[in-house]
Amino acid sequence: MTLHAPIDFRSDTVTQPDEAMRLAMSAAEVADDVIDRDPTMRLLEERAADLLGVDATLWVPSGSMGNLIALTAHLRRGDRFLAPRSAHVLDHELGTAAWLAGGLPHALDWAGPGRPDPDDVRAEAGADGPYYTLRTTLLCLENTHNSAGGTVTPPDEHALLVAAAKDSGLRVHLDGARLWNAAVALGVPPAALTVGVDTVQVCLSKGLGAPVGSLVGGTTTFVEEARRLRKMLGGGVRQGGVLAAAGLVGLDRIDDLAADHANARAFAKGLADLGWVVAEPQTNVVLAAVPDLEVTLTALRHLGVLAGPMAGRVRFVTHRDVDADDVAEALHRIGSVS
Repeated sequence: MTLHAPIDFRSDTVTQPDEAMRLAMSAAEVADDVIDRDPTMRLLEERAADLLGVDATLWVPSGSMGNLIALTAHLRRGDRFLAPRSAHVLDHELGTAAWLAGGLPHALDWAGPGRPDPDDVRAEAGADGPYYTLRTTLLCLENTHNSAGGTVTPPDEHALLVAAAKDSGLRVHLDGARLWNAAVALGVPPAALTVGVDTVQVCLSKGLGAPVGSLVGGTTTFVEEARRLRKMLGGGVRQGGVLAAAGLVGLDRIDDLAADHANARAFAKGLADLGWVVAEPQTNVVLAAVPDLEVTLTALRHLGVLAGPMAGRVRFVTHRDVDADDVAEALHRIGSVS
């Protein structure tokens, strides 16, 4: 590796499908998924449902579409929904929760990194009132929470939040784009982190290395409606098994995420040793506070270390295409000018 070869920490979505994944894609059994259901797509959806502990799942092109489908199914126009401050559905999906799903978003402050207090959920859910009262009908959770630095909500705290929502008559949607990371970090099955939710979205192109795709799941009735909503949004696919095959390979690699977490911890420690202000990561996201964000990102880019902005800090994300040697080389480059 030369000094100028870029090391890409911008996201765990920048990974390239490896040879095994490409071979699986090329050999996939396919059919028109809109008309007949694609057999490889069906296999992926059934396997994911088992992993997540839900009745059924549906492949969608993106996590943002999966979240939008869930919110559209749950909300009526003018309904308010709750979500932790800086949640992806609030800040990073171009307002589609309001524009297309018709919901009024309300941010909840964090009691712990990336997660609200159950008492705040109860308080903000409100009570029944006259017909003109604003209705709050949904709680959206995020695990891991991206803007908080890939932080994890463990099963016991998840259960308290779901209980608070249910006690208040709220449905629950879980944005689990990086739920696989949370499960690996906690050493629990993914289904342990979906208990009590009405719907869940998980990503195949973050961490697992698939080139495209997410899944949204819940009851069979929900998934039937989700299939209609996906078509309305232009997300129906034809011979989708080519893409589903990549997702199946990705599901075989969930345990590999532990290496990404280890690399993130090593990178954070190395930055701290160089004097950077950085918290120890829980998963694969490293956030560093710097005096000038744009200046720092530009300086890193000149060093061939690619990073991005997140919540006013520099975000580095480790993934399967960045190994321990790359982490060491990135630290060497940064240290050479510190």
